[in-house]
Amino acid sequence: MTLVPPPQLSLSADEARRIVLRAQGFLGAPDRRAGTRGVLRTLGAVQLDTISVLARSHELIPYARLGAVGREAVEGAYWSGNHAFEYWSHAACILPIEEWPHFAFRRRARRARGHRWHVLADAERSIAAVLDQLKARGPLTSTQLGGAKNGGPWWDWSETKIAVEWLLDTGDVVCTERRGWKRVYDLAERAVPDGLLHDDIDDRECMRRLVAQAGAAMGVATRADLADYHRLKGEQVAAVIEDTGLVPVDVAGWGKPAWADPAALTGEPRGRHRTTLLSPFDSLIWDRPRTERIFGFTHRLEAYTPKEKRVHGYFAMPLLAGGRLVGRIDPAREGRTLVARQVSLNGPKAVQPAADALAEAAGWVGCDEVRVERVQPETLRDPLVAAVKRTHDPR
Repeated sequence: MTLVPPPQLSLSADEARRIVLRAQGFLGAPDRRAGTRGVLRTLGAVQLDTISVLARSHELIPYARLGAVGREAVEGAYWSGNHAFEYWSHAACILPIEEWPHFAFRRRARRARGHRWHVLADAERSIAAVLDQLKARGPLTSTQLGGAKNGGPWWDWSETKIAVEWLLDTGDVVCTERRGWKRVYDLAERAVPDGLLHDDIDDRECMRRLVAQAGAAMGVATRADLADYHRLKGEQVAAVIEDTGLVPVDVAGWGKPAWADPAALTGEPRGRHRTTLLSPFDSLIWDRPRTERIFGFTHRLEAYTPKEKRVHGYFAMPLLAGGRLVGRIDPAREGRTLVARQVSLNGPKAVQPAADALAEAAGWVGCDEVRVERVQPETLRDPLVAAVKRTHDPR
């Protein structure tokens, strides 16, 4: 008897886009009771970055989904009660503490390599000194351990900093808090709950779990999308994809095989679309080829581009409205004024969403005024200024 495979589900590009938005928390009523921790567990990874304009990126992620949640509450949700840890995922990311066992493959790989790109002059002595301090004194920053730098440029790390980062890579030490943007290091045996403190899961099962999690967080994704989410290799994804529970689907216009989370295929994605500004490091858009494929929107972070060569601004934040990316706003803060230094809009329909997003962002960061500077196209500047005035100060 010849077994006939079941027909593969086909999705339109719009159906796929709505599935993605719902999976990422931008379509439908947000679960405010779950709060920031709920967002973290849904996404599975929240990227960290040093740039802080409107706020730091890890603060912008729950804000974009939940609205004006208190910034102190966001930090407390991440860093209190051993709910999360920092490790290498898509980049340096905050991860739910339950994922600790599933990154054992990466800790083993780092350990097998034997060193970081920084090399210790006296590895045994330096590592022992760090562990002794943490055992005796509890959680510490690199400054408290003895200093992060030798006195040179930022990459000129001290022996102590190299040692503690090596221990972080290999899992002997864990970061479960940032204090003043500095990592706070602790012994893994003290910071990770007993039931999770193990590296018993083999590499294949780690990959299977992370691919399944990425699929659930994205809703629908290609193999490259699934690999990029936690920075796995394409062949690692291919080796486990059939065991993840993800369902093969065909998405019109994607041109590549895709897989969907079965839960994402139940019911038509409905509800209110979020209007908000997005961090360039938001998992909805951090994969630029995926963003172009889903939204037809090309976005590049220009913070490291020379000022005279920037097109949209230093930290241009994509504007999400009606389930589409309809423009960009490059924000700044001057005292209690939120400044839209450069605004790029797709058309007149994006004016009111831009005003709404600016008003909400201003209130969230404690600004009383909003000032609009450059707008492209220039013909939309006066309508945007008027809409901002109505929205931010409706009296």
